Amino acid sequence: MVAVVEKIIDLRSDTVTRPSAGMRQAMAAAEVGDDVFGEDPTVRALEEAIANLLGKESALLCPSGTMSNLIAIAALTERGDEVLVDAEAHILHYELAGSAVVAGVQLRNFDAPNAGCPSPSQLDSLRRLADPTHEPACTLLCLEQTHNRRGGSVAPLVDLKAALHHAHSMGLMVHLDGARLANAAAYLELGLSELAGCADTVNFSLSKGLGCPAGSVWVGPSSVRQRAHIWRKRLGGGMRQVGVLAAAGLWALEHQLPHLNEDHEKARRLADGLAEIPGFSVDPATIQTNIVLMETESPADFVLAAAESVGVKMVAFGRHTVRAVTHLDVTAEEMDEAVARLRGVVPGK
Repeated sequence: MVAVVEKIIDLRSDTVTRPSAGMRQAMAAAEVGDDVFGEDPTVRALEEAIANLLGKESALLCPSGTMSNLIAIAALTERGDEVLVDAEAHILHYELAGSAVVAGVQLRNFDAPNAGCPSPSQLDSLRRLADPTHEPACTLLCLEQTHNRRGGSVAPLVDLKAALHHAHSMGLMVHLDGARLANAAAYLELGLSELAGCADTVNFSLSKGLGCPAGSVWVGPSSVRQRAHIWRKRLGGGMRQVGVLAAAGLWALEHQLPHLNEDHEKARRLADGLAEIPGFSVDPATIQTNIVLMETESPADFVLAAAESVGVKMVAFGRHTVRAVTHLDVTAEEMDEAVARLRGVVPGK
């Protein structure tokens, strides 16, 4: 018999949030125009605001982070080029090989221990021999902050700067998948522009911790924006009266951005509780942002089914790895409730 629970505690992702009443009001009141013609004033306002926030020259609103990352890769490379990515990167694991299928580039991965950020010596070890008759041209390094598959971890600013400087010395451009860059900035207590300054282009998500219903923003130099815009059109990402979504982004920058550390506190509270349950293995000291990765004695699929039976939703990140993500639509008290529910259904030694 399936247990009946009053409320589902949904920890699958920070993308499951619903627009708040204030955000919906801002969307309903948005001034709109045809963005394909560059005539949506709310989109232009959002792009300017995010470009300024990240310290870049220009921005381009995209439907999703996957498209924004693909646009960045395509705009900074030529077909047949090689792109360096961490072995656990979102671009490598969760974007359906779009960089190969669409942009025509080869992904070459490396295993960087510190939140996916390679050291200068590691980048040196990946250096090509400049043999164009046999080897691809390596032209781009992709970083990720926070790092999803590495538990929402954050690389120190000094490491990111070192990677950027060394990549440039090797003739590489640098793209930062900053879908959760705002979480990284909150954790490090730095301005977004300081972290965005560690890359030439950035993908910045509106639909994760900021709680918007959709949207991600490509940010970078004005000299690259035209090519990025062409790639957005080529990928079917041209949108019309999309100021209704841009208004949600502007509202979130003002009202949600200052509160991301609250999600981090919820994640640590959840990890503290899970660490006491037999069958789960998690070190609360490693939790930096809003992602909790836990190892499970039972298979992950079994754990997820048991958890869902008591109204707690999470996702598998491996055969014995489960991910939970905190966000603005769950409370600190619900983290205690989630732990209490899981304690009753997940077996352990």
